[in-house]
Amino acid sequence: MPQKRGIDVKKLIALLLLCLLGSSACASVRDSAGPAAETRKETVLTAQDVPGPEIIQKPIAFSNVRRRLMREYARIHYGEEMETIVPRAVVVHWTASDSMEGVYRFFYPEEQPKLKNGTLNVASHFLVGKDGTIWQLTPETALDRHAIGLNWCAIGIENVGGADGKEDLTEAQLEANIRLIRFLHQKYPTITWVLGHYQQDEAMHTELWKENIKGYYHGKIDPGPIFMQGLRDGLAGEGVKFF
Repeated sequence: MPQKRGIDVKKLIALLLLCLLGSSACASVRDSAGPAAETRKETVLTAQDVPGPEIIQKPIAFSNVRRRLMREYARIHYGEEMETIVPRAVVVHWTASDSMEGVYRFFYPEEQPKLKNGTLNVASHFLVGKDGTIWQLTPETALDRHAIGLNWCAIGIENVGGADGKEDLTEAQLEANIRLIRFLHQKYPTITWVLGHYQQDEAMHTELWKENIKGYYHGKIDPGPIFMQGLRDGLAGEGVKFF
């Protein structure tokens, strides 16, 4: 009569340890793009509660200094202190640069003393490369400084490109933006608007606009009407509004 084999406990434990260590090693890579004194990790993350695109976590500096500057910015521009937003819109940008790493380094510092009306540095929540790679720089509900009058309620998506005002964003970026915005809208049903930064003039006449500083305005052309028309077509039926 054949004998039943027992479980080799030592082999099983060794296998489990190997799996755990292997997944940990695959989940992070060394990131040498930022300040040399720091070592950060990039991890691929997809939210568990809402299916979404592949998003690489590439955080910029985010300490109590940034939180204090967020509260200061909100107090100046909105008359109340806040660090987080309830997303009601997505504002799409281009970087006016072909260097993803250059943009990342520009966004990385928490403070920019040369800025007026608060020294919170400019940044967007997401950055999309020419090949459609999506990096997340800050939490989705962080109050980031990316669009005058809209920061209190808008998630910002930067797209690498637009140098010298050229409408050169790629098809891969368009598809990545469509997937990302669809994901954000599903995750945050409060989002009802998608607009290009150049459409801020129309946004002034909606409930989205809030700005206490008179005359605080910069004209914008990004990301251009061609890209926004592509988003409108790709997100038709998603329940979001466009200008």
